[in-house]
Amino acid sequence: MTGGRRAPGLGPQGARADDLETLEIELLLTAIARRFGYDFRHYSPASLKRRIRRAVTREGVQSISGLTERLLHHPDALQRFVSVLSVHATAMFRDPAFYRALRGSVVPLLRTYPFVRIWHAGCSTGEEVYSLAILLSEEGIYDRCRIYATDISGDLVERARAGIFALKDMREYTANYIAAGGTSEFSSYYVADHRSALMREPLRRHLVFSQHNLASDSSFNEFHVILCRNVMIYFDQELRQHVHQLLYDSLMMFGTLGLGMRETLQFTPFEPRYEPIAPSLRLYRRVK
Repeated sequence: MTGGRRAPGLGPQGARADDLETLEIELLLTAIARRFGYDFRHYSPASLKRRIRRAVTREGVQSISGLTERLLHHPDALQRFVSVLSVHATAMFRDPAFYRALRGSVVPLLRTYPFVRIWHAGCSTGEEVYSLAILLSEEGIYDRCRIYATDISGDLVERARAGIFALKDMREYTANYIAAGGTSEFSSYYVADHRSALMREPLRRHLVFSQHNLASDSSFNEFHVILCRNVMIYFDQELRQHVHQLLYDSLMMFGTLGLGMRETLQFTPFEPRYEPIAPSLRLYRRVK
């Protein structure tokens, strides 16, 4: 007999189950990147595994290899997959203190501009986009603002554009709105039926929704404010550096950058290029 003994723990094919899964994931992500331009290869491995396993179950296939075949041949399955891998954790006026800081420390500077461009990168289903529209409306500057809301998932972008949210969530969102310093009746911003809440048309006038891939697409304008919150926590270090460069290149001098509560500029090459506005709330101003 040649070739020596098989290594402990290896199956008949010479690979552990987890090694096989890793290989299948690599092949899946490479195929999606090459065929469709969606590059998830620098997402956090632990998060990727969970979401890909979820996609396998959702599509009713037996393996990740089966999922690869399904995605390559069925565009509707691909869009479902992109939605599964996109970040969904969101709420209106999420982290109310962040919105209080925007209202108190950022809005006064925005008042000095005749027109304000804002980019909400990774907008998910739009709850935080409409929150910002409400805040700017209450501060009397929304009519001279344009909010560009983007996400990698076309399905999520369409849901955000529709501006329809579950009525059962409105109680939580009302509490967030009050804690965020809201100055009106939150219920005045939507029309409700027995299941859903539709955001009123005046809030939608200055919103532009579109697909944008932070991993592969370039800057498309210069902005006074960029919010990219709770998105980069799902990226590896290389992709985070790439996205930080993209955001920096897209932000005008003295523009404001808002990150998620678990994200930071500390220990990145970009830290010296910003000054903190509210560091504990991840609000920064570009100064270089």
